[in-house]
Amino acid sequence: MYKAARALLFRLDPETAHGLTLSSLDLAHRLHLQRALASSPVEDPVTLMGLRFANRVGLAAGLDKNGEHLDALGAMGFGFVEVGTVTPKAQSGNPRPRLFRLPESGAIINRMGFNNQGVDQLLANVAKSRYDGVIGINIGKNLTTPVEQAVDDYMTCLRAVHDHAHYVTVNISSPNTPGLRSLQFGEQLNALLSALQQENRTLDQRHGRRVPLAVKIAPDMSESETDLVAECLKACEIEAVIGTNTTISRDGIAGSPHAEQAGGLSGRPVRQASTTIVRRLREKLADITIIGVGGIDSGEAALEKQQAGADLVQIYSGLIYEGPALVKQCAQALKDSKKAV
Repeated sequence: MYKAARALLFRLDPETAHGLTLSSLDLAHRLHLQRALASSPVEDPVTLMGLRFANRVGLAAGLDKNGEHLDALGAMGFGFVEVGTVTPKAQSGNPRPRLFRLPESGAIINRMGFNNQGVDQLLANVAKSRYDGVIGINIGKNLTTPVEQAVDDYMTCLRAVHDHAHYVTVNISSPNTPGLRSLQFGEQLNALLSALQQENRTLDQRHGRRVPLAVKIAPDMSESETDLVAECLKACEIEAVIGTNTTISRDGIAGSPHAEQAGGLSGRPVRQASTTIVRRLREKLADITIIGVGGIDSGEAALEKQQAGADLVQIYSGLIYEGPALVKQCAQALKDSKKAV
């Protein structure tokens, strides 16, 4: 069923198809037709970061930037859903076209540029949702905010979302906001994360609830750079790390249509790089929750992330190519792997 729908959707501009698909999911959910789109969820509960996840498979940030589709997406069997990236103020993002499919590679290139309706609108949408699973909110900075003042935007978002999120992800790894990735390194990273963690603990006390912080990093790091990030995460007592965001590398897709488009590459070509980062993070971080994301388009790929050290996984591009059945396939594979031990 999904293959037929995909064939039609892939005739449309990718961003148009994206919006149409989400609107169709919302309609199906309202009409109680969700079972026709997604099978019953896999029950494989696990507690990490003090949170109970229904299973180990989540939706990565970027698909539902404004938290408008939580009910429909949550009903697809995810153990958790991450929305955003959201910025303090609404922004339109980069000019279209800014989303490109590479079907022969199972990949997507995007240069969306944190297009979103702003943090206030996202929170209004989350408040209306009836989804009762774990919700992560992914935060970033506005394009017009200088990198030197980025902490102000992250702080604004953290204060706004803290009372509405189960965990908050600090996105410092999108390649589509100029200068953002520089925040992943050295004193800039230490200063940002220590300030956010200090404020987060103040908010925990004020609201009477603990909200873990996660940090999302890029796959384009050397081993030594990954080690430095790991040391900073430990020093700042960050609870989780998401490995990884999209890549600026074009390894494996040279000569493909759209291969030269600017933006972050996701999907199958980033699988190996993201798994390498996950494995290195696990070697350095024994007690931090690791969420593996990048190129997961099968149960086998989800298992690869788990075997590298991921506690949880997230999918996005694989969902576009494989459809809702991928959620159950990955969750069941991870559940079954525990029985085999």
